Amino acid sequence: MSRDDRLPSKSDAKDTEVEAFLKKVRSIQPAQPGAGGRGRLIFALDATASRQPAWDRAMHIQADMFRETQVLGGLDIQLVFYRGYGECKASKWYSAADALLRVMTGVTCLAGRTQIRKVLKHGLAETKKRKVNALVFVGDAMEEDVDELGHLAGELGLLGLPCFLFHEGGDPLVRNVFEQIARLSGGACCAFDASAAQQLRDLLSAVAVYAAGGHKALADFSAKRGGVTRLLTSQVR
Repeated sequence: MSRDDRLPSKSDAKDTEVEAFLKKVRSIQPAQPGAGGRGRLIFALDATASRQPAWDRAMHIQADMFRETQVLGGLDIQLVFYRGYGECKASKWYSAADALLRVMTGVTCLAGRTQIRKVLKHGLAETKKRKVNALVFVGDAMEEDVDELGHLAGELGLLGLPCFLFHEGGDPLVRNVFEQIARLSGGACCAFDASAAQQLRDLLSAVAVYAAGGHKALADFSAKRGGVTRLLTSQVR
C-alpha cells in the first residue's frame, strides 16, 4: 500500500481496493468443482447485534450467487453464523436460493462477541469431509487471539480452501487481521460500506463463480457483468 502524502478521493480508493481484490482472486490456484461438477461455498456471517443491516443485504445477495453459477454446473452453499453467547451454527448444504433464504429470514442478530475461530475450524472440518472451494466471511469486528486465527487460516491454505473476507467499518486493526487470514489461507480481503451493496453483490457473485468454475469462469463473468468486475478484465489479459 502506498504511503505517500497524496490523499486519494474516496472513489479512487474504492476502485483501487476492488482492483486489488479481484487481482488477488485471479492469482489464486484454480478451484476444482465438487462432486457432480458443483462448487461448494461456505457463506459465513457475523450475526451479532450490529450486523442486522448487513444480514438483510446478504439475504438478497445470496440469490445472485446461486444464479450466476447455474451454467457452470451449480453451487451448493452452507450458511454459517454466530451470535449471542457462544452460539455458532451451520446449516445444511443448499442448492437453491429459496431454501437458503427461508433459513436466513428466521435468524435475528443478537449481541455477543466474535467467533471467527469457530468459523475457520468449521471450514477445516467440512473440507476434510468433502472438498469446499471457497469460504466467504462478512463482518466488522474481531475480538479473538490473532495467532490462533492465523494458525487456522494457514491450515485452510494447506487444504486449498481460500477465505474471502469482506470488512465493513473502518477499524484498521480488524482490517489487518482479516488481511492476514486471507493471505495465510490463499484468499483475499476487501472492504465495503453500507452504500456499496451493489459492489458487495458483484464481488460475492465473482467469488461464487470462482468456486463453481475456477479462473476461466471468473474471467467470463468479469467480461459479462462489467461494473466493478471490469477491473478483472485487464488482469485476464
